[in-house]
This record gives sequence, C-alpha cells and structure tokens, in this order.
Amino acid sequence: MKQQSHDYEEIDFEQFIIFIKSHSKQIRENITIYKNLEPTIIEEDRILIGTLLDSFIHFLSHSDIEDISNDYEDHLDIWLQSQITILNTRIFNYFFFIFEKSVLTLMANLKQHNRNIPILMFLSSLFSHLFHSYSKRSDTETEHTFSKNAEENEELRRLYLLDQLNEILISTSGSNNLAHILKKCEDIFHYKRCVFYAYIPWSNQFYGVIGSELTKVQSMRGQLNKQNTFFNMKGPIFLKNPHNYVREEHIKLFNLSSVIFVPIFNQQQLLGWLTFDQLGEEFDCSKEELTLLEQAGKRIGLYLSRNHDERSKIAEIQLTERETMILDLLADGYDNKKMGELLHLSEHTVRDYISSLMTKLHAKNRTQVVASAFRRGLIE
Repeated sequence: MKQQSHDYEEIDFEQFIIFIKSHSKQIRENITIYKNLEPTIIEEDRILIGTLLDSFIHFLSHSDIEDISNDYEDHLDIWLQSQITILNTRIFNYFFFIFEKSVLTLMANLKQHNRNIPILMFLSSLFSHLFHSYSKRSDTETEHTFSKNAEENEELRRLYLLDQLNEILISTSGSNNLAHILKKCEDIFHYKRCVFYAYIPWSNQFYGVIGSELTKVQSMRGQLNKQNTFFNMKGPIFLKNPHNYVREEHIKLFNLSSVIFVPIFNQQQLLGWLTFDQLGEEFDCSKEELTLLEQAGKRIGLYLSRNHDERSKIAEIQLTERETMILDLLADGYDNKKMGELLHLSEHTVRDYISSLMTKLHAKNRTQVVASAFRRGLIE
C-alpha cells in the first residue's frame, strides 16, 4: 500500500524558535488574556500557570539556536526539571491549553495559513515530548523536591524580577526616561543607588550621566588605565572593597563601600556601566545575583539600542551650535557659572539656552535634558 505523503512542509526546532522569538510579545499578550479569562482556573492555579508560561516563553525566546538545535529535547527536559515542583497534571494541561490557544490566535491574526499546520504539528510534538518526560519523571523525583525548592525558588524570583524590569522597559518605550528606569532598578533589585556611566571608546574615557545626586554623578569623569582595564570585561564585576580599583576621591564623594559594575553593551559595543550599591553599606553578592544583574543590563542595552530606530521615526530635533555646546557641557556636569565662563556668556544667557533645550527635548529639568539627549543620540 502506497504511503500517503504530507501536504505540508515540516519545520525543525530552529524554525519554530525563530517564529516564537519574532512574535513573543504578542504571544505573551495573548497568554495574559486567556489566563485571566479562563473561568475554570482557580486563583491559586492561575498564579502557577502564569509562572510556568512565563518561564516557558522566556526559555524559547532566549534560546541560543546554534547551541541547542541538535539536542533541543535534552534542553526541554532541563527546563521541565526546573519546574517540576509546581507541576501536576491539571497545571500541565492548562499550560498546554493556554499556550496553544495563544499561538493559534496569533496565527489567525497573521493570516499565514501555509505556516499554520507545520507550526501546530511541531508544537504538538514538543508538548508530547514534555508530557512524556513529565510522566516519567514525576514519580521518581517527588522525593527530591524539597531539596530543590531553594534553587527553583531562586529561578522563579529571577524570572519575576526580570519580568518587572521588562514591563518598565516596555512601558517607557519611545520615551526619554532612563532616569526613571534607574530609579525602578533600585526598587526591583533592592539597591539604594543605581548610576549610569557612559564610555567613550575612541578616547577610552568614562563620565557620569544619570543617577541621584546628579551634580556628583556628572562630576565623575576620567580615563581608564591599565589598573582598571578589567572594566572592559563583558561580565558584571563585584567589588566588595573597591579601594584598589576606584579612585579614593570618588570613594569618598559617593561614600562607597561595596559596589557592582554591570557593563551595558549594544551589538558588542560597550556603552557604559550601571553601578549598584547600598550607600556606604558593605554587602556580599552571589553568583546568582551577578547573573541576574547581567541579564538586566542586557535588557537595558537593548532598550538604549532603540535610539537608532526611534531617530528614524521621529522628527529630527534641530539644535543651534550654541545649544549643542551647552548640551555637551551640561552632560559633562558643568554648572551655569562655569559654562558661562567657558563660552563667554552671562549666567542668565546660559539659563535661557537650558530653557530652550528643555522645551525642544520635552524635559522638565536639567536631568531630563541629559537623559532625553542621550536617548535621542544627541550626545554619546
């Protein structure tokens, strides 16, 4: 008997991941709607289902395709293992039901009918594997759940905090609100101070841009030398005692004790650093905490990279030569008197230029002028 052939083209894990990554935002929105509107889900289950779905979307949309395409089932099992303490058959069924409905709704809106069957078939295969693995593991691993609670709770905490940051970044998309984001980072990650320092690669210099006590922040500028070239590392750095790496006058100025430096990159280009500290209080920092802040830094780097996209969508702001000079000096932390001396202007005239900048950049104060200009690419 002749075997019937498929009338559709099958897809692989790489193609499925690309689809999920491309539409993760809409899938998340659909998940939120279906999760909250499904009347048969009790409130306690709704929280667990939401956690499971958030984790699964994060896993899919942040997967490194080249690294896991050949053994993606093993990686699915690892993800499943991390969720084993919140899973039961009922939760798993709702998890699959809501995720599938969210993807179906997306595909209906996209109207790409030729892709629907391959995606649904792969999704079905993926969940079949997950359910089979869950059924096989659940009995043998129940006795170990208590010892794994701490690790899994840490993972849930990490995802929860990053989701909070994601919401802030999404809600401020298109606005010039880096100062607001840094303040929210203090609240989300429980640090008393968060500051952004910009890096100038061609001169190997840094300068303070945004943070509380703006005058102090913008007075920070200097040259990276052989002693502190480790700041060019791509990973975060925790200095329990910064005295060997940070100038003594800067330590005294900010009352620094322990501090964390998180590099901010955009397409392999170092933009600068976020620093986190506890206003003079010494603290310890775990590897997990550094990983969390590193992931936060990557999200903020992506947020800042939208400068280029925004500049193509909004009308270009035209600054006069003198306004540009005032803006550069303002970003470097100079006060009105010093700017007047450098440009041979009166303080009153300098104030007029700053007022003009506030109007053009829709800013309420000097801090917002710098933040807005930085976001729009008017200063580097």
